[in-house]
Amino acid sequence: MTRHPALFTPVPLGRHTLRNRIVLPPLTRQRAAQPGDVPTALMARYYAQRAGAGFMVSEGTQIEPRGQGYAWTPGIYSEAQIAGWREVTKAVHAEGSVIFAQLWHVGRVSHAQLHGGAPVAPSAIPAEKVKAFIETAPGTGELVAPSLPRALEVAEIRELVSLYVQGARNAIAAGFDGVEIHAANGYLVNQFISAHANRREDAYGGSIENRLRFLREIVAAVSDAIGADRLGVRFTPLFESTDVDRVYIGLVEPDPHQTYIAAIKLLEEFGVAYLSIAEADWDNAPDLPFSFREAVRAAFSGRILYAGRYTAQRAEDLIASGLADLVAFGRPFIANPDLPARIAHDWPLNPLRPETLYGGGAEGLTDYPAYVPSGVRSVAA
Repeated sequence: MTRHPALFTPVPLGRHTLRNRIVLPPLTRQRAAQPGDVPTALMARYYAQRAGAGFMVSEGTQIEPRGQGYAWTPGIYSEAQIAGWREVTKAVHAEGSVIFAQLWHVGRVSHAQLHGGAPVAPSAIPAEKVKAFIETAPGTGELVAPSLPRALEVAEIRELVSLYVQGARNAIAAGFDGVEIHAANGYLVNQFISAHANRREDAYGGSIENRLRFLREIVAAVSDAIGADRLGVRFTPLFESTDVDRVYIGLVEPDPHQTYIAAIKLLEEFGVAYLSIAEADWDNAPDLPFSFREAVRAAFSGRILYAGRYTAQRAEDLIASGLADLVAFGRPFIANPDLPARIAHDWPLNPLRPETLYGGGAEGLTDYPAYVPSGVRSVAA
């Protein structure tokens, strides 16, 4: 008998029917090959191991060199990167899953050493209480304060929209089933949305309509290029913070309900395939208000995906409530490549090894064992 049956019912998403409601969300792992930030065969194995998920989103993949805020993260702008990702998507498709690429630009959360120039942002406001990560020697690096950003010119903003479109086209060429726009976690699109990070006085700043203009232009252009049914968008609508050092994760707005329901209505206007909402996931983090979840469902007719510190039971309850269609499991999926099977059978979970999350090789990436219920010693997935 399958435990948590609501998580194992099929659900349509864009051009696909997903076999279950369990999602591998975008998880930064910093293991791209150098030089060139190229996806590797090891990364292909990592994703294939976790392809029991009904839906998968790649780790954030920068759309241009200035979009990188952390050394060793993969890109989606060079031919070598496209070729590397093609091996990842082949491996995932061979296991029967669906995978989208997350298109990423960190904006001001970057450092000049990563790309040779000042980070770009809606306004020349430094990113505080957050670090970039630079390489200091082959295979080693350190966290550093981001460099002071410069404000983008209007023409540059339009060029960035084109870079998102090219990133989407590159992702489709690499075999991805679609793309997710990273508009969360205090990165570039989120910086434009935020009243804290965007102090512009032109058409891209001021009112919520203006602060959503960059997102609108990206969604319109990418939808036109690859189809709205192959597009998702991720937000982090935090309503409060119990730790000021973590506010940057979602940039708590003066009126987060109004801001994000307006953004979600924008997505509904274009008919995108899904909306992803990343919740606060630190210890004792505040939950999203129930009234906000209800407003999200009322405003958006596509698939709604939530990610946070979900247990299987909490995920099933949320789906049964009708307020979500999909639920993502981050850290549990890192440590348990066979997570859907473990959930279905109520098998115990491997513990996470936090020291192996970022950078390195196979250790902490592909060496977590699958569960063997017969009592035989478990082996690597």
